[in-house]
Amino acid sequence: MGLLSAFGRDRSLAFELTRREILGRYRGASFGMLWSLITPFLMLLVYTLAFGFIMKGRWPGSSGSTTDFALILFAGLTVHGFFAECFTRAPQLIVANTGYVKRVVFPLEILVWSMAFSALFHLATNMLVLLLLFVGVKGVVHPTALLLPIILAPLVILTVGVCWIVSALGVYLRDIGQIAGVIAAAMLFLSSAIIPVESVPESYRLVFELNPLTFIINQVREVVIWGRGPDWTGLGIYTAIACAFAVVGYLVFKKLRVGFADVI
Repeated sequence: MGLLSAFGRDRSLAFELTRREILGRYRGASFGMLWSLITPFLMLLVYTLAFGFIMKGRWPGSSGSTTDFALILFAGLTVHGFFAECFTRAPQLIVANTGYVKRVVFPLEILVWSMAFSALFHLATNMLVLLLLFVGVKGVVHPTALLLPIILAPLVILTVGVCWIVSALGVYLRDIGQIAGVIAAAMLFLSSAIIPVESVPESYRLVFELNPLTFIINQVREVVIWGRGPDWTGLGIYTAIACAFAVVGYLVFKKLRVGFADVI
């Protein structure tokens, strides 16, 4: 039950921590939370300029237009952005909240859920911008886009499991924080976020296919860009693996948390 405490006994605490984190990010800004919509829109403009107009990038199977390429690229980068935000913050998550560590009754595992929910909020705003721009370009949104929450849920579960392990190890091994950004960048360039897997040489393709982001990125594009149904079999297998990894991550976190107070 501790694994799902963010949806049960500690849901009010998880909600409050998430709300405080989201509002804190935009506190003092003139446009406030409007930046959560403005930022992804500006990102899309940058991607369109850099990859579409300057590098003349095109995506296999698309119409070949710059706008289509930008939308396809943006869909992949937003998925990676969610994982990268959580993964790069995880090593310092416990260390940066020493006040909670000293409180014996505080459920530290909630911190990972709160971080994931905050990143999920920004992923949702990015997806909203993507859908709005898709309507502006194509004039319609595919009904399959309603399946986005189902497709993204396994990634959220997997990310939480990974962050439980990384945040716990980050207390004992502070060097993890130094390499987390490098690993996140590697997962970007070794996924289908900016490179079609079909364009990768056969000898390196397995690396891209084993990247846990590749499958989710492809499925997001299937339902949003192409208007096709997801790979339900693959999604079921992915969900089972994500849930198993989340359980392992939670057990590792519970095992290591007994020494947090001594180390910090």
